[in-house]
Amino acid sequence: MTVPNITLNNGVSIPQLGFGVWQVPPEDTRAAVATALEVGYRHIDTAEMYGNEKGVGEAIRESGLSRDEVFITSKLNNGFHAYDDALKALDKTNEDLGVEQVDLFLIHWPLPGVGDFVETWKALEKAYADGKARAIGVSNFQQAHLQRLLDETEIVPAVNQIEVHPYFSQNALRAFNSEHGIVTEAWSPLAQGKIVDDPAITKIAEAKGRTPAQMTLRWHLQRGDIVFPKSVTRSRVEENFHVFDFELSDDEIAAIDAVNRDERIGPDPDTFNWIP
Repeated sequence: MTVPNITLNNGVSIPQLGFGVWQVPPEDTRAAVATALEVGYRHIDTAEMYGNEKGVGEAIRESGLSRDEVFITSKLNNGFHAYDDALKALDKTNEDLGVEQVDLFLIHWPLPGVGDFVETWKALEKAYADGKARAIGVSNFQQAHLQRLLDETEIVPAVNQIEVHPYFSQNALRAFNSEHGIVTEAWSPLAQGKIVDDPAITKIAEAKGRTPAQMTLRWHLQRGDIVFPKSVTRSRVEENFHVFDFELSDDEIAAIDAVNRDERIGPDPDTFNWIP
């Protein structure tokens, strides 16, 4: 399978399908990432908050792949939003991953009630200028958060990683991202597995001879989002990777669109201010 690349607004290419390691225990991360790389994934999404960056780096080094063959995304932990703290945190990410430069580094949450995420973004701009990351972006930013960055800073985020799945399609925010050259990345693309039992998606999947997960991932891909499903089961890792040898028709996409409930699974970024 050939995974298509998406070109970010600074010219960096990112594989549209990746492998996520959220909730993968640190002691299991190396094996999980090694399996993903064996299957063919070349984009790994981690975060400081997950506590498993070292395992990601170990698996990549032991894979035999060259550094430029694997795209690594990580995210700033919520407790390090102060300017100097953010710079130090990115240095620690690169150290834990065992790389000189992470491919993409994101502000994990805007934390609007905690501090000024604009100053945090300026720290990432400095790190980017210094070559600590090939691209920088944000995660869980709403339109108002993004507008502040557009109005008050120099660099437009390369991506906005947000909760997106058939039950929470986020069309308005995705459109805002696109309008400003920001690529949407979809976290929890399978609604934490809830779509597997959805009658409408299951019906389409059965007719297509595919699984509900494959149908949903294909829906994301054809919408232009970057996705990174997570599993520690090899059969599921393989299943999630085999989504490039078929396409959904307009009617099938519309049928999946129709299950939207505007139902968020994760926290609301406008009120989420948790610091670990």
